[in-house]
Amino acid sequence: MPEKQKINILWFTKNLRTRDSESLYSIMQEGLPFLAVYVFDDRDFGRIQFGSRKTGKYRARFLLETVEDLKANLNRKNISFLIKQGTTGTVFKELSDEFDIVKIFCQQEWTREEKEKEDEIRNVLPMAEWERSCSQFLVHPLFVSRIMDKIPMLFTAFRQKVEKNLLIRPEFASESLMYNKSVIKIQSDKVSFESLGYEHFETDKRTAFPFSGGEAQALKRLKSYFSETRNLSSYKETRNGLAGTDYSSKFSGWLADGSLSAVTVYHEIKKYEQEFGSNESTYWLVFELLWRDFFRYVSMEYKERIFWKNGISKKEYISEDHEELIRQWKEGNTDSDFINANMLELKKTGWISNRGRQNVASYFCKVLKQDWRAGAAYFEELLIDYDVHSNYGNWMYLAGVGNDNRDRIFNPEKQAEMYDPNQEFIHLWLQN
Repeated sequence: MPEKQKINILWFTKNLRTRDSESLYSIMQEGLPFLAVYVFDDRDFGRIQFGSRKTGKYRARFLLETVEDLKANLNRKNISFLIKQGTTGTVFKELSDEFDIVKIFCQQEWTREEKEKEDEIRNVLPMAEWERSCSQFLVHPLFVSRIMDKIPMLFTAFRQKVEKNLLIRPEFASESLMYNKSVIKIQSDKVSFESLGYEHFETDKRTAFPFSGGEAQALKRLKSYFSETRNLSSYKETRNGLAGTDYSSKFSGWLADGSLSAVTVYHEIKKYEQEFGSNESTYWLVFELLWRDFFRYVSMEYKERIFWKNGISKKEYISEDHEELIRQWKEGNTDSDFINANMLELKKTGWISNRGRQNVASYFCKVLKQDWRAGAAYFEELLIDYDVHSNYGNWMYLAGVGNDNRDRIFNPEKQAEMYDPNQEFIHLWLQN
């Protein structure tokens, strides 16, 4: 029996890019040939939780576009990219039958379903080494662990400690690297929208997020929002907008699947400030990136508790179980026009503004008094920019069982007066 070829694996998960890719940079320094792998795990598309599908059609399409773009970028570097559909454990078992896998390069994960997949791989490859990257953070965990023993409950305390001696790593020089070892020939699956269990649909023309998935689109948007339009300079004034493409950066979709790095955004902000000047708005986008990091550190600290009904605060959350009220909320058929407009936008586009998210979540938890996890699961299904840490962190926060000691409640009518005074947004979504 011939000896199996020794190779390394670059396992892509939520780091679907070639610029500022620590895993790509690191594996290129190794002596062995390597194979890049992405698995469309059937469980991510078929599971149901709290009556909602794990992944809805909007994010599924965005992900397919992202992986296709990654394939093109890796192809330009002569890197073999295996795309498979099935279960992660089965795919790696098939790989282990054909190759002697020495080391796996991937992104560090700690939430439940991500760890399940790692365990499956470990079961079939018990001898393989692992090299994990933390490049999904803006502020590296090593820096955070040096300045605080425990993640504070309040974001302000976290931010102040981090900003006091803020140190952001440089980007990894992965974008310019070319692969010069033997190409590994292996057959990918033909993964399609239909094979994942979805039917073709047209994007609603009213969407505030008309963008495609992939690193190329992310960098195009970055350039557009920064140097081409200079919208960054007015970000703080417009970020509570509701309609249109330019009231906010819209980077979150690409940040969520890792086709754009928070560190790249940070360094581009710094370049922008040198060229066009700094102000509250340029700072505020860094502030929002720190919020994103904060929820990652919260989930890293509290693990499974971010999915518990009583959250990380362990404060009792009393809810009713009223399927009809939940259905009305999902369908945009509540007593509030402002809530309905936002929920219809979400249902028809896979997008909802930050202001809208806060209002509909508060309404679900405080007015309808339903289990906040059912609302979080619906967001998980619908949102293009779903991210486990931010989604569950924000829902706990608004349910009063997370990082907010004020247990706030939003009045949708007052919010509509403030942020949609002429009812343009309401009319946009309630017109038909």
